Formats: sequence, C-alpha cells, structure tokens
Amino acid sequence: MSQKKIFLVLIALSTVSLLLHHGGHLNLTLEAFWLGCPSSTISSTQRSSGPAKHTSIAFLKTHKTASSTVQNILFRFAERNNLTVALPITTCDHQFCYPRPFSSHFVHPHTTPPDIITNHLRFSRAELRRLMPNNTMYITILREPGAMFESLFTYFNQYCLSFKRVPNGSLETFLEHPWRYYRPEEKDSMYARNTLTFDLGGDKDRPYSEAVGYAKRFAAELERVFSLVMIAEYFDESLVLLRRLLSWDLDDVLYVSLNMRTPDSKSSLSRQNIAKIRAWNTIDSVLYDYFNASLWRQLRALGLACVEREVLLLRQSRDRLVRSCFGGNLPPLRSAAQITNKELRPWQPSGKVAIVGYDLPVNVTQKGPIPPQDKCLKMIMPEVQYTRLLLRSESLRYRKRFPLRSYQQTSQSVGQVRAHRESPAPSLIPRPSDTMTRSTKEALRLSQ
Repeated sequence: MSQKKIFLVLIALSTVSLLLHHGGHLNLTLEAFWLGCPSSTISSTQRSSGPAKHTSIAFLKTHKTASSTVQNILFRFAERNNLTVALPITTCDHQFCYPRPFSSHFVHPHTTPPDIITNHLRFSRAELRRLMPNNTMYITILREPGAMFESLFTYFNQYCLSFKRVPNGSLETFLEHPWRYYRPEEKDSMYARNTLTFDLGGDKDRPYSEAVGYAKRFAAELERVFSLVMIAEYFDESLVLLRRLLSWDLDDVLYVSLNMRTPDSKSSLSRQNIAKIRAWNTIDSVLYDYFNASLWRQLRALGLACVEREVLLLRQSRDRLVRSCFGGNLPPLRSAAQITNKELRPWQPSGKVAIVGYDLPVNVTQKGPIPPQDKCLKMIMPEVQYTRLLLRSESLRYRKRFPLRSYQQTSQSVGQVRAHRESPAPSLIPRPSDTMTRSTKEALRLSQ
C-alpha cells in the first residue's frame, strides 16, 4: 500500500475515533461506507432526510420477558413526541383488565384515540384493530421457556394457586407432577402453563397430542400479524431490528434494565428440569423456537457485522446517557425498602422474591440539591408509577380540550367494564404512595 493510501486510512480512523470520543455519532454516509450496512438513520442530529418515524405501535407486553424495559422505551418515546398512549381505566389497575380478553372498553377515554398501546393485555386482534390506526405495527417479545417459567414460578408464587399449593414452594416438586397442582379453570392458571400462548390469545391447554401441530399453525398465524417478535436473550440485537423497522433514531431505543430480581431469588435449572419445563409448556416452546429462528434470519439478512456494529453503538450511546444522568455508572440496584424516592420503588410480588430498582443520586451544590433530569427519572421509573403519571398528564390534557365531555365518558366506560366482568381481577398494583414528589402532587391536583 502506498504511503498516500496509508495516510488517508489513518486520517479516516482518527476522524471516527474523534467522533466517538466526543460523544458524536457516525453519520449515515460513514456508517454505510465502513460497514456496508443498509441505509438507516442513526442519530436525530443527522435526520435531514429519510423516512419519518413510525408512531403507531401496538406492543403486546408478555410476562417475565424483559417487556417492562421495552414498555419504558415506548413510554418515553411517546412523551418526547407528544403521542397518546392508550392506558387502562382505573378499575383495570395498570393492566387492561388482564386476564380477560382485551376490549376497547378497557381503555380510558382520556387516552383515545391512541398512537401507542403497551400495557399488559390478552391479545385480541379484532379489538385492537377497532382501537388502533390502520398502519399500526404489531410487536411483541418472547423468552426462552425454561428461564421464563422459573421466573414466573418465583414471581407469582403467592398469587397463582397452581404454584401456591406446591409443598415448600418447590419448582422441582411442581415439575414432577404438574397436574397434581395445576387447575386449568382457575383465574390465575395462565401463569402456570403456556403463558406466552395465553398472552398472545391462544389456547394454553391444548392436549399433548395436538400441541405441536397447533403451535406451528398458531406461530404462522402470529407471524402474519406481528411485524417483529423480539427475543429477550438477544435484546440489543432485537432493538436493532426494532429501530430500523420503525425508522427511529438510536437515541430512541436507549434503556436501562427494569423489573429485575435479586440474584439470590433466582434458581439454577438443571438440563433435566429445563426439559420438563419445555414439555409442560410445549406450545410456548414451539413458539419460542420458531421466532428465535425468524429473528436470526432477519439479523443475517441485515448482515451480522452490521448488527454487531450497531449493538456497539447502542451500548456506547447508553453509557453516555448514563454518565450524563448519574455522573458515571448506574446507581446501585437497591431493594424497594432502600429506595428513598417512592416513585421509583418497584412493586414487590411477595416476601419470597425481591424486585430491585434504582434510586437517583442526590447532587448537592452550595445552592442546594439539584433536581434530577426528567429523562433520567423516567428511564428508571417502574411500570406502575409511570402508567399512573401518564394517565394524569393525558387526562389533564384531555380535560383542557373537552371539559364537558370528560365526566360523561369516564362514567360510561366504567359501566361498560362492569358489564364485562365475570369475576374481580386480582389487584397487583400497590396503593398510591403517601409521599410523592412536588411535580407528581401538582399533576394529581390538576387532574382532579
């Protein structure tokens, strides 16, 4: 190679290094040149051309699959872009009257017509089509059945009777004879078998002889509806596909992990127990394998080198955001009792499992404490509190626009839901905290 060519290569490498060092992003031309990647916008600072961001999204939030982290991404995107998020009426708590099949009557009238829907619901394509725009992208996320079932068993041990009646709360004991403890007709039985299938609107209790064939047909049906099925084990790679599907910027998919358990509340699974879990959850297992293979076909089509590079850029951008929010690394994970800001305390399902969260560090100067940036607070805010806060702000906005319509619509919606009720849904939402921040109290006061 000539000295001139070597000099030009060194100049280019130095430029890239300088951009990354100073927190900038590679522009579209450089990214395509270095990676051979299909064109895709990387940063909002480069958004002078290209497709508009897609804003009509239905995310089916499945259980124990990192879906709370995806939901947080969607909540923050909606707020930044002044979008409306469909939220449950108060009688449904923070879920759309799950586990009943979703109905548009479960949506708070102050949050319609929506751009995004993401709180827990049992999937009903027909009802969502009635509610959402015609160009809505349907997205969901799955997790490997062994790890997911262990998490479900621990998390819902005191709520799901199929788990609660197991001696000593032993997962191994349950797996030895699951039919001894499982009751398909119980209202919480969806946590104890084929939970993904149930959340997606399928039949969780198909006989063993029909399970595999049914699962394959069901997977093909879902593939026609969902534009993307993310995989929790490949979360960042899934975000690469999500970002490109929606024509979003890299900054739109930055995150920190939420709703996590402490390590001592997790059980290691033997290969034998994983096999038993997959057999017990046959339909979920087929769905996971089907969409895991589908995800990797999409990643290979994009180019694995390109994906690897974008994952690296995502993690670098996330680290920069964390530094700007917290002055370094993320605050240490803490138990709910240790978190001083009650708006950041995650819900605790029982005394047998600890869900950890973050507490914002207090930056103090000579003039006093510095309030946390809103984007930093929202990044680590648990689902229940964030849902409650969004409902207040959207209700306030709605009431300013339609002061006479508000009360009538709310009363009508509550009556419709009561008519749909067959039995009271379990309440998994904590009572509103007695201590709130000044901004939250003000939002609540104005919305009443």
